[in-house]
Amino acid sequence: MRKYKLFLLSILTGLLLSVAWPARGFPVILFFAFVPLLLVEDYILTNRNKFRRLSIMLYAFISFLVWNVLTTYWVYNSTAVGGIFAFIFNATLMAIAFTVFHLTRRTFKGNRGYISLIVCWITFEFLHLNWDLTWSWLNLGNGFANQITWVQWYEYSGTFGGTFWILLSNILFFLLLKNIFSSKPDLRKSKILAVTISLIIVIPIIWSLFIYKNYEEKGKAFDIVVVQPNIDPYNEKFGGMSMEDQLAKMLELSKSKVDKNTRFLLFPETALPEGMYEDELDSSTSFLMIRKFQEPYPDLKIITGASTYKMFKPGEPLSATARKYGNHQGVFYDAYNTALYIDSSKKIQIYHKSKLVPGVEKMPFSKYLGFLEKYSVNLGGMKGSYGIQEDRTPFYSANENIKAAPVICYESVYGEYVSEYVKNGANFIFIITNDGWWGDTPGYKQHFDYARLRAIETRRCVARSANTGISGFINQRGDVLEHSEWWEPIALKQSIKANSEITYYVEHGDYFGRISFCVAALIIFSSIISSFITYFRRKKINQTPLPTPDEP
Repeated sequence: MRKYKLFLLSILTGLLLSVAWPARGFPVILFFAFVPLLLVEDYILTNRNKFRRLSIMLYAFISFLVWNVLTTYWVYNSTAVGGIFAFIFNATLMAIAFTVFHLTRRTFKGNRGYISLIVCWITFEFLHLNWDLTWSWLNLGNGFANQITWVQWYEYSGTFGGTFWILLSNILFFLLLKNIFSSKPDLRKSKILAVTISLIIVIPIIWSLFIYKNYEEKGKAFDIVVVQPNIDPYNEKFGGMSMEDQLAKMLELSKSKVDKNTRFLLFPETALPEGMYEDELDSSTSFLMIRKFQEPYPDLKIITGASTYKMFKPGEPLSATARKYGNHQGVFYDAYNTALYIDSSKKIQIYHKSKLVPGVEKMPFSKYLGFLEKYSVNLGGMKGSYGIQEDRTPFYSANENIKAAPVICYESVYGEYVSEYVKNGANFIFIITNDGWWGDTPGYKQHFDYARLRAIETRRCVARSANTGISGFINQRGDVLEHSEWWEPIALKQSIKANSEITYYVEHGDYFGRISFCVAALIIFSSIISSFITYFRRKKINQTPLPTPDEP
């Protein structure tokens, strides 16, 4: 096979993955999208003498670069440099994972090596969820976000179950095609593979449809209002429009939906951008306006995004993200992307966003790269790393004895992360976000769709307030009950249920990822040992002198 055909096959995998992806993709394509790249990998392995040991990495990189660019090109709208870096870096990591699979398959005979594709890829996704350069938008299991009737079983596996499902199907499809087009096709083997593929795809879907049809929502219903104000993040949010006017716009929209039965009112991320010190919240103009709005509604709780600061007291231990306060010697503070819970009591509950966007809200590996803070992207009114908190602390409503998870923007992409709120008692998931940075692109649609997966994994209803993009409500099955349109200033109201039961996934988290990590480590270790043994055997054979003609 000529090299240009290998390149075309690599590009084809990238195109197939892109066409399959939400928001308007065809997820059935995911079951065979990797097949062209697997053909390339098998050809290189079969003809290894014609290729360098790491040749597969180039072809894999092409596949995944095409996928990243076509699916997440919208990142470029908010930050050109960050977008280009994200495309290249994410594609490189994916290519490395695929190359590790290829190298281990050189060691194992037959089809056993394909196990390493599954565990190496899931390990890559798992590790990518849990380090400073995390960008897990394209984890394979997210690909079914718009086909929630197929993946109701995510309440047991999380999205890694979907990744396993996709990769296993691709491997079997490839083996089927390889057998059909071999010089001596085995008809019996083809039939077995075809039946196996059908069962592996169909059985989970049937199981999911059964769960979907028979699932009954649990818990007491509460009236929730979400607001989408449509305040331009570039020209209005952080300077072009006064903070009082921004809040007045949100309160005016709220008036059309809030009544005495409304229990929660949600405003989006950084809805209060004025930069308030957390020990002086009640004295700010924003809070005086909110308190006045709440007066006729004593049972109304408002959850809003805000930009807040904490000043460190003399002698208090400094956080890793502490900033020096101007030219004042020994005075430090932390800045936060915050969610606030405001009810009729004097106590204001605070949550600090802790899953931060690399390069925008957090300098990765700040211990070593802290000097690059000044080059971070400003997408929230302030540069540099924000402070975080260790625990996923839900907001607690004493009157109703229920808790709500305050999930801020990017955090909603992380299944196990969101499940930690539920472990801590959350009955609802409240997502507040600002998706206006990306423009009218698939980005904000994908972000909304991923929230449907969080609803299934946790069996929690979701209320979502976006500055713009999509605001709305999702029930415990992942159905969208109501949603806004792009750039539509609106308030929406729904009655959704507060569930208290814990799913298997919430209890056990990303166990698929942890198991895969252990298996991948064993496979890689055994592959390395096997390679060393083979090397020394060959060396010993080459060093053994040939017998002379006189020797018997």
